[in-house]
Amino acid sequence: MSMSGLPFDDFRVLLRELPGPDTRALVAARERDQQLTKPAGSLGRLEEIAYWLAAWTGRPPAVNRPLVAIFAGNHGVAKHGITPYPPSVTQQMVENFAAGGAAINQICATYDLGLKIFDLALDYPTGDITCEPALSERDCAATMAFGMEAIAGGTDLLCIGEMGIGNTTIAAAINLALYGGDAEDWVGPGTGSQGELLARKIAAVKAAVAFHKDHLSDPLEVLRRLGGREIAAMAGAILACRVEKIPVLIDGYVATAAAAILKAANPTALDHCLIGHVSGEPGHLKAIEKLGKTPLLALGMRLGEGTGAALAAGIVKAAAACHSGMATFSQAGVTTSGEPHRH
Repeated sequence: MSMSGLPFDDFRVLLRELPGPDTRALVAARERDQQLTKPAGSLGRLEEIAYWLAAWTGRPPAVNRPLVAIFAGNHGVAKHGITPYPPSVTQQMVENFAAGGAAINQICATYDLGLKIFDLALDYPTGDITCEPALSERDCAATMAFGMEAIAGGTDLLCIGEMGIGNTTIAAAINLALYGGDAEDWVGPGTGSQGELLARKIAAVKAAVAFHKDHLSDPLEVLRRLGGREIAAMAGAILACRVEKIPVLIDGYVATAAAAILKAANPTALDHCLIGHVSGEPGHLKAIEKLGKTPLLALGMRLGEGTGAALAAGIVKAAAACHSGMATFSQAGVTTSGEPHRH
């Protein structure tokens, strides 16, 4: 197959020229941390999170406008009977999000997080990846561009999540294409696939990767051939955040697969991201390890819809508040050596 490559050109340039961290903001955060009323290192990862916020926003650690963005898409591969739910459930859950009735709504209310839902042509499932590409290059690039617009209203911490019946099958296919191994290493129950459903799911992932095997050395080709609209949109959103200096919390197995595409294209592409949680989906921990990350939470969740990332946002907000709100030793008059501070 000959391919012009034109729709992906802008993304290839962006991925080559990613901005790095703000070292001055990072140094300033480290210096302030040394003055706070606590033993050095005693807040553990909360300190690292504060440094990460400073490095990727270019300012003192703060979370003022956190946003959860949920991208919803439907998948042609669902026709193979790989999940107990029909694709119509994707639309029904999007309506549930809009009505405030889902788990993510309760978590956003608890932690004062904004929430946006992006419905990605749910009436038009992607191609069946077992025998055709999920998306054309043009459609995939356009969907990535749409995902980049998710931050248009302004945010300083993005939590990415998804909804899409069949999309753990998609995530497993992406991981198998990127990392190899056996389909069984990457396929789990998702929304409850067991027995014959699980066997069909494994068979679909094997068939898809075999069908596209000659085109999987390019991560963007992996995305368009094996991915889906919500995967492409999440990849675009993560990329836009890097360009705009916005830290990102990645949710579960499917969101991690979207992120993996970017890291495969540029090893530094996820330096502005943290993994919110490790899900109960069996392949997720292995996928996180491939990204060189350590999740913030391990609660056995496997719901998707951004729930793990949103819970982790509470921890990130606390890390920023501790860093900015704690008194320094001199402010509190706390002794740091033999002599007390005098006022």
